[in-house]
Amino acid sequence: MDKVRNDEIRSAVRENYGKVAESGNAGCGCSSSSCCGSPGDVTVADISLGLGYSNEDVTAVPEGANMGLGCGNPQAIASLQPGETVLDLGSGGGFDCFLAARAVGVKGQVIGVDMTPEMIIKSRRNAEKAGFENVDFRLGELENLPVADGIVDVIISNCVINLSPEKERVFREAFRVLKPGGRLAVSDVVATAELPADLKKNMAFHTGCIAGASYVQELEAMLHRTGFEQIQIKPKAESKSFIRDWMPGSKIEDYVVSATIEAIKA
Repeated sequence: MDKVRNDEIRSAVRENYGKVAESGNAGCGCSSSSCCGSPGDVTVADISLGLGYSNEDVTAVPEGANMGLGCGNPQAIASLQPGETVLDLGSGGGFDCFLAARAVGVKGQVIGVDMTPEMIIKSRRNAEKAGFENVDFRLGELENLPVADGIVDVIISNCVINLSPEKERVFREAFRVLKPGGRLAVSDVVATAELPADLKKNMAFHTGCIAGASYVQELEAMLHRTGFEQIQIKPKAESKSFIRDWMPGSKIEDYVVSATIEAIKA
């Protein structure tokens, strides 16, 4: 994929999620659910509960932080401990950052990185409103993280790495900022079948967490090349039930499923 196409994808993603942040609505505006919107009378709380978050999680964050953007619950596999430093890749309105901040406590730190200025503004306002002092939101691209080398214990992310046209660079940056022994705990979508060419070219399928999905074997190879060990990628067939609603009638559940991605920097 050439640099021009990569920039086109990043620009489309940035514009799309900027509109989401400013609209105050859940999802990415395509009138469906989770990573790509919330249909009908389905609330963001309903979406999050369906992804594995608890009622306590949903009610513990500032109003507006949970935007229904996700395809899983990275908190469930992160095993966060008090005092740890956590980095959230694609932090959006701050939902996972605020949950992580509660888990690591006042002696811990959480850094959220998002490339959409509107999301950073929204998340910083949410943090100020709720008095979170151990969370820092930074504007930046996942391929060029504004984070120092070797300072992070755990990296989390929820359905965002698939949006990058250069995933191996994302994993290389993740490896750089992790401490030795640091861990990756990610929820994302993976490809299960080749997307038809016309859909792959459709930018809405890139911004909707579909066209950018990679196969499990491809992700494993990227993680190995960037130095990660103990790699575990576990697709969740049951996720087809909510992925089906992202773009009704498109049969996208035949091409992608949600998965957990875990790895260690030795």
